[in-house]
Amino acid sequence: MHGRVKVKTSEEQQEAKRKEREKKLQIFITKTSTIFEKRRNGELDKEVLDLSNQILGANPDFASFWNLRREVFLQLEKATSKEELSLLYKGELQFLESCLRVNPKSYGTWHHRTWVMGRAPEPDWGRELQLCNKFLDTDERNFHCWDYRRFVVSHSQVLAKEELEFTHSLITKNFSNYSSWHYRSKLLPQIYPDPQRQGRVTEEILLKELEMVQNAFFTDPNDQSAWFYHRWLLGRADNEESLRCLLISREGSWVAVSFSRPVMIPPGSDDLMLFLDQTPLKVSWKNPTVRTFGSVWTCNLPEGSLSDLCPRHDLRVFWKDGLGEMECSLFRGRQENWCQDSCTEAQTFRCDLSVEKSTVLQSELESCKELQTLEPENKWCLLTIILLMRALDPLAYEKETLHYFDTLKAADPMRTAYFNDLRSKFLIENSILKMEYAEVRVITLSNKGLTALSHLEHLLLVTHMTLAENELQSLPSELRVMLCLEVLEADDNHIESLEGVADLPKLEELSLRNNCIRRVADLQPLASCPKLSQLDLTGNPLCELTDLQTQLTALLPQVKTVLT
Repeated sequence: MHGRVKVKTSEEQQEAKRKEREKKLQIFITKTSTIFEKRRNGELDKEVLDLSNQILGANPDFASFWNLRREVFLQLEKATSKEELSLLYKGELQFLESCLRVNPKSYGTWHHRTWVMGRAPEPDWGRELQLCNKFLDTDERNFHCWDYRRFVVSHSQVLAKEELEFTHSLITKNFSNYSSWHYRSKLLPQIYPDPQRQGRVTEEILLKELEMVQNAFFTDPNDQSAWFYHRWLLGRADNEESLRCLLISREGSWVAVSFSRPVMIPPGSDDLMLFLDQTPLKVSWKNPTVRTFGSVWTCNLPEGSLSDLCPRHDLRVFWKDGLGEMECSLFRGRQENWCQDSCTEAQTFRCDLSVEKSTVLQSELESCKELQTLEPENKWCLLTIILLMRALDPLAYEKETLHYFDTLKAADPMRTAYFNDLRSKFLIENSILKMEYAEVRVITLSNKGLTALSHLEHLLLVTHMTLAENELQSLPSELRVMLCLEVLEADDNHIESLEGVADLPKLEELSLRNNCIRRVADLQPLASCPKLSQLDLTGNPLCELTDLQTQLTALLPQVKTVLT
């Protein structure tokens, strides 16, 4: 339309267009009314197909009519010969093809074609594959067609290697073909499976794919498709479900279990079995964050289960019939005990990018750094460098990683919030690793520029945590998994919400100096902390309220010292 002179329409022309639209609308209303009337009367015949043809031929996105056509075909199957039925289905496929020319990305049309091919007496899968080729030539990113192609391939004699060659031909034409890269990630593990890692490919194929994908992002560094595929190549499957920590507390008589990833334990489920002194206990597991899935689950032991006179109690848990097992002992005179696996040995924080041989990662890091010298503000390259350094050695590369984050935020300021949260996540991971090396129950996260808290399920045993001088705006609900937390210092942030502090059974001291708490009602979550005795609210807008001390005493009677 560029360069064309805009011609004003006269009132007569506008009136003519209006009448034409009204005429089409009236025809549409009349035909749809007739179709629905026939459906109500149970008249599912060929006339319904003819009438709906006229509607769907102009607008293929009328989902109700596709449903109705399936009802008609199911009815016709009962009283139609195989030969006639075959002709009907062939005619339906031709009609569907004309609808796809109207709208190649019509959900209803592709879904109906899948249904028809599943019921046609003599399906021609080769023709369907040619149809997919034709539509992908027109639009190589038509994900509806890609989904349908996978359906066709699954019912035909096409080999996975042939499909892999097909994706290669499309990628060489256009590196930006994300659907082809994605399809490739599904085909390779089928053709060249790695016997050691389910869902991954052999190292020989991995190196060949890395060479191809490097050609792609050196050719067009700003295209995200190749970068996403590159991350998949260097990635690994999700961590298996396993027990990571078992904690038993005499005070309150409760047990907590943490997992390697979020799991669901339905009420009454026997997935997680608990044995005390070799006796099975019937307990009710709950997630502290009150969510369906969670990494930490707790239960109260039956009254009288723990005796102060018994020299030793042995606790054992089983996850899903032996999929995971962990045990610990509570000795007389001790208030708690635990058993915990090492997240360092399990490489818990390397799940984004992880290859068995670090030489591959090191080589990729050098390649990305080389590209970054040519494209210093390429956000995909910068982000990949960060992830590669995390996978190689998160502590050794910590300082360099932070430098790259600064460069990344400058290159893509619109996503600064996301990068800040990702940076916070990595810094917390590093702090957990350092804490684990020292085998302490205290974690200091002060003055790190944190904007979000993550991996709190790994801090189940922490008793003291410092979050001072960060950029936090809330204490999130995930904080409730820190069941051993006694002292929390969160001074000099921007905290407005204390949702995560609710129900912390051992919290005694909480410091919130110089934050953004404005109302007494914002402190309501603290009322469910039975042992909270000291609270520091100095420097909050809340402190400007009159009669503040009386309101706090009414809301938090268990708190003995309140500093305002």
